Amino acid sequence: MDNTNIERRGLFERIFGRRPASAPAQPSQPIYTALTAYQPAFTTTGGAIYEDALIRATIHAAAKHCSKLKVEFYGHGATALATRLKRPNTLQTWSQFLDRVRTIYDVDNTCVIVPAFDKYGRVNALYPVLPSSCTVVGDTDTPMLAMRFPTGGYVQMPIWEVGILTKFQYRNDFFGDDNRALQQTRQLIDIQNQGIIEATKSAATYRFMASMGNMADPKDLTDIRDNFNKQNFSGSGGGLLLFDYRFQNPTQIKADHYVVDEGQMKAIKANVFDYFGSNEDVLQNKTYGDRWSAYYEGEIEPWSIQLSEVLSDMLRLLGALEGDSGVMATANRLQYMSNADKLNFANQALDRGAINVDEWRDVFNLAPLPDGQGQVYRIRGEYKAADEAGAVNGTVNNYQSTKEDDNDAE
Repeated sequence: MDNTNIERRGLFERIFGRRPASAPAQPSQPIYTALTAYQPAFTTTGGAIYEDALIRATIHAAAKHCSKLKVEFYGHGATALATRLKRPNTLQTWSQFLDRVRTIYDVDNTCVIVPAFDKYGRVNALYPVLPSSCTVVGDTDTPMLAMRFPTGGYVQMPIWEVGILTKFQYRNDFFGDDNRALQQTRQLIDIQNQGIIEATKSAATYRFMASMGNMADPKDLTDIRDNFNKQNFSGSGGGLLLFDYRFQNPTQIKADHYVVDEGQMKAIKANVFDYFGSNEDVLQNKTYGDRWSAYYEGEIEPWSIQLSEVLSDMLRLLGALEGDSGVMATANRLQYMSNADKLNFANQALDRGAINVDEWRDVFNLAPLPDGQGQVYRIRGEYKAADEAGAVNGTVNNYQSTKEDDNDAE
């Protein structure tokens, strides 16, 4: 079968629905005028910082926790959209999508999310893309995002049709700043790694120096050196290094490669952790309880808020959501409490009708009860269902047990 005429469709066509245009040397429209003096353009670092093991582990730790966020749609039009976006796209689950978005966000300080549409013009997929460069072009009323890709693809889209997550947004009105501030720390990490490698190599070698007296003929020195090498390093030396009597004061040469001490290494790690808002316990999965809450509130929650707002605005502008509808990325923070804290919270909240039985079970990773049996609220003391205690529409109306009720319960 002749496959020469079969059109090869890649990810570019899957997302943008057309064959990639070759990237022009200059944008086809004038550069958009920004408030700052900096051109509204962004160029990826090509993942340079992601090549360092410590930095990669720090970025991955945040991405791993962000991948556990639950993305929910609410408001008018949310049900139909949630059905179409049960998966964000055909290539990724929501956890994979969130992991990649957060990784790109930390590596490049900017992440672009673009929608794809079905044949009816409805949003049916979301893709995190990694262009090699982005430039905002066009006039004041219709700014366009011009994106070039490493494969040579080029596309321009109205900027309101895409979602842009950023951090370190100081110089640029649209994109995040680069990671130049981390360069010195990266150099220290690289020097440290090279020192360890060279020290390991040196430990496997043996070098010495010695002097020889009354040797004026260079040829004699050469003959003695060659004979010494032949006797000791030709494989017949038997593992014993022998010195001719003419060698005086042989001394081993030990190379002392500089390796930073433990205190300096902690300072280097602290620089990385401070830059990414993380710590060693997060990397090693030792964080729970209050320490997890602090990490969540300082690093995960702000990002989840930005993601929720970016997706909500983009989908509303595209007509996929209407009015006050939106997207919310949330996390079950109770999962990171200690077992004792979980038990105390769950029992206190359940006894006061603050949570229902299914929510109580969720704290301990238990499945909901069948047939809606767990959607009942209970009050401490008599443990009657909340609707028997004057509840309306699942809420408790200031019910307090009486002495007679307590006696009956006994």
